[in-house]
Amino acid sequence: MAQRTVVIASRIGLHARPAAVFAKAAAAAGTPVTIRKDDGAPVPAASILSVLALGVNCGDEVTIEADGDQADGVLDDLAALLARDLDADPA
Repeated sequence: MAQRTVVIASRIGLHARPAAVFAKAAAAAGTPVTIRKDDGAPVPAASILSVLALGVNCGDEVTIEADGDQADGVLDDLAALLARDLDADPA
């Protein structure tokens, strides 16, 4: 299973719009992706409610994981998304 650890750049963390942008991108990835904060349990990244429930703030680290042939490319794209301020940047 491939994984990436990313520091959240969005000023308000993964709340409201940034969570929706990330969940939509994860759903479109074509492979199941999970996200977790610290040592918490992983949740489906495509579920906006699950992402919101993590309570991720700006500067927090999250780990995203995926499995399959496309996992590395998917995670690279999602990590790059999380490393941007999704409230400031058009997605």
